[in-house]
Amino acid sequence: MKRTHRGISPTTVGEYITALCENYLLFRADRYDIKGKAYLKTLEKYYLGDPGFRFWFLGKTGGDLGHRIENVVYLELLRRYRFVHIGKVGTIEVDFYTPDPSGDHYYQVSLSVMDEGALTRELRPLKAIGDNYPKTLLTMDRVGEGDHAGIKQVNILDWLLGE
Repeated sequence: MKRTHRGISPTTVGEYITALCENYLLFRADRYDIKGKAYLKTLEKYYLGDPGFRFWFLGKTGGDLGHRIENVVYLELLRRYRFVHIGKVGTIEVDFYTPDPSGDHYYQVSLSVMDEGALTRELRPLKAIGDNYPKTLLTMDRVGEGDHAGIKQVNILDWLLGE
């Protein structure tokens, strides 16, 4: 709207987002403080209900594959679990937290962790969680799958097809 020099109020933006969510074009993931066990009121994230909409909005450019993968993982988690949230541990963000009567689960999503720095960065949020619920790092990598001090590293495609 700024490009066309038209103003839009925050209320109108909120109403548009609400309408998009009510019609399943967007899904809202609230932030949850894992240690404080409370929902946070700000910085929620929104995911497209159909990843194909991204091409319609932005054209068929390469775009950020990492964000597209995160969107697909969110939709799959929403299919598997009733609730999917963004986790927060102190100042660190956990990509997804899924509270479930059968046991909570934490997920971190990364395109690749072949670089040692990337692996350390992606494991850090999961290691910061003090409980013993399952923690999974999902990547496109085939090399390095396995266990990192109790955190499972799984290929995203295998994970999507596995359950």
